[in-house]
Amino acid sequence: MEQQDHTAAPPVQQVTENDSPATMPEQPTQDGGIIVPEHQPVGSNSETGMGMHVPHDGGLMLPSQDATMAGLHGVLGANDVFPNSSIMMMSNQHIMNLNGAVPPQLAHGKDISADEIALYDRQIRLWGMKAQKRIQSANVLLITMKALANEIAKNLVLAGIGSLTVVDDQIVTEGDLGAQFFLSQEHIGQNRAQAASVNIRKLNPRVQVFADPGSIMAKGASYFNAFDIIIATDLNPTTLAFINTATRLHGKQFYAAASHGFYGYIFCDLIEHDYVLQRTKGNVATKIGQETRTRSVIDVKTKKEGDKTIEMVTKRELYSTWDLASDTSLLPAEYQNAKRRLKAVTPALSCLRALWGFQTLQNRNPGHNRQDLEFFTKSATHCHQVLGLPTETLRSEFLRSFLQNIGSEIAPVTAILGGQLAQDVINVLGQNQQPIQNMVVFDGNTMQAEMYPLHPQVNLGRAQLDMNIPMAANVPQPAVDPAMYHQFSQIPNTTI
Repeated sequence: MEQQDHTAAPPVQQVTENDSPATMPEQPTQDGGIIVPEHQPVGSNSETGMGMHVPHDGGLMLPSQDATMAGLHGVLGANDVFPNSSIMMMSNQHIMNLNGAVPPQLAHGKDISADEIALYDRQIRLWGMKAQKRIQSANVLLITMKALANEIAKNLVLAGIGSLTVVDDQIVTEGDLGAQFFLSQEHIGQNRAQAASVNIRKLNPRVQVFADPGSIMAKGASYFNAFDIIIATDLNPTTLAFINTATRLHGKQFYAAASHGFYGYIFCDLIEHDYVLQRTKGNVATKIGQETRTRSVIDVKTKKEGDKTIEMVTKRELYSTWDLASDTSLLPAEYQNAKRRLKAVTPALSCLRALWGFQTLQNRNPGHNRQDLEFFTKSATHCHQVLGLPTETLRSEFLRSFLQNIGSEIAPVTAILGGQLAQDVINVLGQNQQPIQNMVVFDGNTMQAEMYPLHPQVNLGRAQLDMNIPMAANVPQPAVDPAMYHQFSQIPNTTI
């Protein structure tokens, strides 16, 4: 894992538009309090709709934007909508979303009123007036309103973003009530986005909240151009690939996340993201140039604050697409060259990759039957081997636990993941903190959320749109140890 920057903010003497402190602690609420993860009862196991399989025949073609948009125009129907979830995006002409509509009256840059300065006083002192203005101008799209999205919506709305659009075409069921706090018994049978949006608005009336009861796969590529940040939760890999390609075409920042009981992940593709760190200047001057494969220093400035010299360092992070990071990318060299670091990598990463592969191929989650269990075990073992992780760290007990948790929601876990994702969105909008790079995996057994930079051995950032990227060579799947399979194959068909 690449070394994170840890720099302390200078003491805040006075809040001005140019203030942009370099540290961001827990996310505050309007009244100056700190957002604390809410603990809710354990939710019930729920089905997740899985996407169609998009086969790869030896290579993944990522053409230029013109070629991509041209191809998309040819597969759209009369209303410029995607006929099914197996279609990836390509087009050269202006594509409208379903019925040509975009969310109305989205927020734009505006001055912060005196009332808003008073309301957001403490967080303005944390990250500065300029960052708060960016946050209040941000239009965020949140897809799928389940327990994880509840936490994300709560934190972003309390922080004072400009607008939040919630897209979800599913209705509220009894299973939604166990781990969600925007829904109640009276909402059963209603659309999830519309039902939740009522209580989301009550958190902060200054934030515009829109509910879209349509399917995200019924949107054209240009639908995503109306937003600054797109967050997709609890979706299948094919749908995530579709959304990520559309966000890349329009230069929009993308997050994906999901929770499965005690386990979960956060992924982000910010394409190329610049941020500024402020710190007291040391004896050694900061040099402009590359620091790691994904990070470089592009500018250094200084200013005087009393008798101190403050250094303002602008850094740039480069990212990869969901398809490449989730499927073929390996751990960085600093992991591969250190056995102790490889041994510390959570086996949840291998299991998540096996789950994504199963969802893509089977259009569903693994069931509690011998065929699915054997397939998942082989796939997880294969992913573990490809990542170069020690065989002994993928144990039958862990496989059993992961399989039992798939599809379930546990409120404390969604609170942790949702809080971390929302905080990173605030950091990215404020442009004064180092963001996630690029995959976070949460393991409830250890209560740790570790970050793993997963990138292919090709150019990163915007360059990926203009490249033909060969897929990693197929590695033969290893045989499953019969003893391992026997130990966990008798998983009861019950929920946690």
